[in-house]
Amino acid sequence: MMRMTLMTELCQYMKEVSKTEMFHQELLCQSFARLLASSRPYQTKQNLQCKVCKFLEVSRLSFSPEYGPKLKEGYVLVKHLPRLAEDYTCSGCCLCHFCSCWGKNWRKVWLVLKPGFLAFLDNHLDNKLLDIVVFDVLLFEGNDEVYLAQDLKERNPLRHAFKVSGENRNIKLRTTTHAKVIEWVSAINAVGLKHSESWCHPHRFNSFAPTRGLVEDGSLAQWFIDGKAAFEAIASSIEGAKSEIYMTGWWLCPELYLRRPFDNHSSSRLDILLEAKAKEGVQIHILLYKEVSLALKINSLYSKRKLLNIHENVKVLRYPDHLSTGIYLWSHHEKLVIVDHKISFIGGLDLCFGRYDTTEHRVSDLPSFLWPGKDYYNPRESEPNSWEDTLKDELDREKYPRMPWHDVHCAVWGPPCRDIARHFVQRWNHAKRSKAPNEQKIPLLMPQHHMVLPHYLGRSKDIDIERKIWELNPAEISRKDSFSSQTPPDGIPLLLPHEATDPDSSTVENKVNGFSSSKYYSTQLSGHNTDLQSAKLVAVSESDLQAGDNWLAKHEQTCNIQSTDEVTDVGPRTLCQCQIVRSVSQWSAGTSQTEDSIHRAYCALIEEAEYFIYIENQFFISGLSEDEVIQNRVLESLYNRIMRAHEEKKCFRVIIVIPLLPGFQGGVDDGGAATVRALMHWQYRTICRGESSILQKLCSKLGPIAHEFISFFGLRTYGRLIDGGPMVTSQVYVHSKVMIVDDRCALIGSSNINDRSLLGSRDSEIAVVIEDKEFVDSFMGGNPWNAGNFSFSLRLSLWAEHLGLSAEEVHLIKDPITYNDFWSDIAKSNTNIYQETFSCIPNDTIHTRSALRQSMSQWKQKLPHTTIDLGVAPEKLEVYENGEVVVMDPMAKLKSVRGHLVSFPLEFMSHEDDLRPMFIEGEFYASPQVFH
Repeated sequence: MMRMTLMTELCQYMKEVSKTEMFHQELLCQSFARLLASSRPYQTKQNLQCKVCKFLEVSRLSFSPEYGPKLKEGYVLVKHLPRLAEDYTCSGCCLCHFCSCWGKNWRKVWLVLKPGFLAFLDNHLDNKLLDIVVFDVLLFEGNDEVYLAQDLKERNPLRHAFKVSGENRNIKLRTTTHAKVIEWVSAINAVGLKHSESWCHPHRFNSFAPTRGLVEDGSLAQWFIDGKAAFEAIASSIEGAKSEIYMTGWWLCPELYLRRPFDNHSSSRLDILLEAKAKEGVQIHILLYKEVSLALKINSLYSKRKLLNIHENVKVLRYPDHLSTGIYLWSHHEKLVIVDHKISFIGGLDLCFGRYDTTEHRVSDLPSFLWPGKDYYNPRESEPNSWEDTLKDELDREKYPRMPWHDVHCAVWGPPCRDIARHFVQRWNHAKRSKAPNEQKIPLLMPQHHMVLPHYLGRSKDIDIERKIWELNPAEISRKDSFSSQTPPDGIPLLLPHEATDPDSSTVENKVNGFSSSKYYSTQLSGHNTDLQSAKLVAVSESDLQAGDNWLAKHEQTCNIQSTDEVTDVGPRTLCQCQIVRSVSQWSAGTSQTEDSIHRAYCALIEEAEYFIYIENQFFISGLSEDEVIQNRVLESLYNRIMRAHEEKKCFRVIIVIPLLPGFQGGVDDGGAATVRALMHWQYRTICRGESSILQKLCSKLGPIAHEFISFFGLRTYGRLIDGGPMVTSQVYVHSKVMIVDDRCALIGSSNINDRSLLGSRDSEIAVVIEDKEFVDSFMGGNPWNAGNFSFSLRLSLWAEHLGLSAEEVHLIKDPITYNDFWSDIAKSNTNIYQETFSCIPNDTIHTRSALRQSMSQWKQKLPHTTIDLGVAPEKLEVYENGEVVVMDPMAKLKSVRGHLVSFPLEFMSHEDDLRPMFIEGEFYASPQVFH
């Protein structure tokens, strides 16, 4: 009686509310259905249960708010899925009758429509996921609308069918009547036509994901400098995992220690961490890049076997299969760790050997303390020949330095984290279908984590409605009733994406964020007004919010908030506007069209910069507008912005930090170093050599003052390998992929600045654009400036590391414009000291390969041993002072070095017309696109 009264009251209330509250009416209906399902008579009468659920169009997935509101559900017939034996047993329904009439190839499935996907289940009471279409950006031609679903005309008038398009697939479905076809087509297309709320329409930068944080939705970000800070945070997050962990990378080493010294932190080894969580029931899904073994020695097959041996809850996929896909040149280059859909780590750091480092960037480790075995890594000297014994040294620690590794990583919370998880799900499902489309032994699993309902539900009245729903019978709303998987754990699942929607349209995004370069944005969407002032964050329940707060608090030790004036390797956790951008295409993620939103973001942010751009990247290969070879236009955007500043007579600075040499094996003049020389060719072609280079074009227009607008730098360090041994030096390999604009915006991710990473159709990449919402007082060009807490603190800490500044000196670099001369002076001084001490390579005094060979020969005669880039100093150094030769200890010279910053050698090999591979070298026969 109580339930009937409740139903009557709900129906009466629903007649009075407006159409804008239909979503909340649906929640009330779901609550009633949940209460009905909990009754004892309902649970004991299976036939009644089936009929009621079918009548109400509800399933176990209906009551899982983590996937968004309930839309449409029901039985349909599909042909693309294998028909099981039990499908031949008729249950007496009309669809079963039609199934028998239509042939043996059609299978009855329960179809579930959600805002972000279309799921195919075995039946409405089962949880077995048979297939899923994850909605993605549709390809629009002109003003023509492209629909997710279309009705189909059948020759037989008794057959009623429609087609669903998505993920580069077309799926044909049948149902019992034409009216039901119309219902399904209308419902599915209604999801796709919601523009700003739909995953089928592009957002700013043509990205699949909208800007998060336009309202207070819990979007947070935090940066990490170098491997130590990032790895420790990742280890803490893995230890706190409750439901699932997603991981993907270009290279992943199961034996990697995430905390050091490794002897004191044996439990922090990645495989041990994952084993502990898998035994607790955490589902772990790992995507590995399947390399071309002749070209790379990362041995992903070894990693896969090690990971699969950990536990049955660890699922691993390697992709792509080169022969079947025809993909040989491109790679999966993203580096992601996603824990419980609550926190995601994104940036330049793979969980592999050689990446762990501190801001000190030590060149030695003897006895082994921080870098065990093959983790003592220097790819300039040699690549490991085998990964079977990871604790066995590959390099002689008494002769060769490790190559220090500089990187930047980031953590995000809230909706942007779920956007990253959605991207992972797309890649996982695409790899699953490609690797094992029909293997029945590989079950399909469902993500098993609760999430918040769509984050922007409106005003206070809506909050009250939703709270009433959860107050009806909170004891019955438990995780055991949610949509969870009971399929065997020993397989590769398809993963459902979690919903993260917001009300902002592309027009609102562009206006709020201040970036309006229409060339790099998607077509503006009209007809959708959004009241951002009244939008409020609404959570599913207080318990959900409290759970999220507790989870964040648990990681406070790793994520403690720092002052922007502190020199640290861990940044403040700040409220930000975040947008996920990526490079994907059909081969890499199964998308219907290529997405190059990282490229568009780079170009737009550069063109809209007011005063200052700071870039760190592993590569810098780009083209001007007239370049017919290099297609990305980051260089063109930089050139246009600098020319505009000159024409407006305004001060504008661009600082770019890149590796001194490519991080591949072989001396610059060695026979086996064609890859090194090829990369140097394309990089110098971008920077300073030929009409396609930015410096040459700027100098032709502006003269010598061009160098006041843009400058290039690298990083280098030194130390002793053993006590009493000679001083050695190595470049600090710049592997970070970060851009900071005006101390208010940062772009951090996995993407290099080259065509491979930016075009979208080649390597797969992912990044996050972070725009500050919290500001601190600073200066820009001598004038007061409100700098963003995230971007400003990141730049200060990066510069303090590179320049060797103490905490007391950080205030000197608050203004990135007036500090330009000091930056250049330190770089020039450090460069001269290294050149006088080591004559290390590369340097501006060597212009040809013959000069390089001569220099190498001279130093090898002087020294009993040196490195591939002349990185060993003599015991006594002969220098000229006041016209006389003075003998001194090299350390007396090196103690004047500040930080790690050095000038990039623009004149190195400048008299060599072409450094590309010659016809006698194997690399000559590879596609030139491999190198740029």
